[in-house]
Amino acid sequence: MEYIYEYGLFFAKTLTFLVAIVIIIAMIAGAANKPKSKEGSLQVDDLSAKLKQLKDDFLANTLDKKVLKALKKEQKKAAKSDSSETQQGRLYVIDFVGSMDAHEVESLREEVTAILTLADKQKDKVLVRLESGGGVVHGYGLAASQLARLKAAQIPLTIAIDKVAASGGYMMACVADEIIAAPFAIVGSIGVVAQIPNFNKVLKKNDIDLEIITAGQYKRTLTLFGENTDEGREKFRQEIEQTHQLFKHFVSEHRPELDLGTVATGEHWFAIDAKEKGLVDRITTSDDELLALSKERQAYKVSYKKKQGLADKVAHSLSLAVEKAGLKIWSKGQRLRP
Repeated sequence: MEYIYEYGLFFAKTLTFLVAIVIIIAMIAGAANKPKSKEGSLQVDDLSAKLKQLKDDFLANTLDKKVLKALKKEQKKAAKSDSSETQQGRLYVIDFVGSMDAHEVESLREEVTAILTLADKQKDKVLVRLESGGGVVHGYGLAASQLARLKAAQIPLTIAIDKVAASGGYMMACVADEIIAAPFAIVGSIGVVAQIPNFNKVLKKNDIDLEIITAGQYKRTLTLFGENTDEGREKFRQEIEQTHQLFKHFVSEHRPELDLGTVATGEHWFAIDAKEKGLVDRITTSDDELLALSKERQAYKVSYKKKQGLADKVAHSLSLAVEKAGLKIWSKGQRLRP
């Protein structure tokens, strides 16, 4: 009897092991044959419907039942008599929250392309809610170029700054037909900065030699580990100055009325002061602008979501954590004092 029991137990274990192998093989085969999913997807949210729902929810919680019933009856009657042609067009809303490397431009280019496929320059408008403290020149240069595509198509473009649009962020903002900003939004910083640590003294102290072999006089100017020269520093300064000149020329092209001698010093201002200098056109929030424009247009939020793998998600989370920590340190020095 004991032998039969042990044999049954062995058989059960073996069968379980074989079933597990079959399941794993099936899963691998299924993954191999599964069609590759898209890199990302375009998402369109009806903002007008969301605003209407907010209004309806508020009324439902504040009005008497009889009054609410009568109001709904009037609204249905008005909806039947009004035609969809009473609205002037569509409002397309894009959110751009930029990081240092401006990788968000990959989604922005898809969003702009989608809008360009059906936007009517006679009726439609684009509102970009922008938030960025700037970053790499080539990344924000491309982001600004994406917004310039809307301008080239003669589609009215408004950029709203609720918190910050500085440096590369302002490079994007200046492309707009109109820039609006909340009173205490940070605007400007039309300048260029580059910082690089140098560990050459540490290497020398520890008797570590470093060989840098280049072809071309200025293939390397300033380095992390090499011994930097005055000639290399001067060349690096020239490159920074050249980038600044290109930045100023770009801003001047889109906002020719600006006094660059005053605003292109690398300083930033609160929007109230920035308006006086011509960096901003109107003081208002993106919320108020959306409410005003949605009264005459059907509003849609357009967003392109890239599919992220586990490694991308982890890297993105780490990047956000570093940026958040940096912003926290910076904000401590910017607190209002009595």
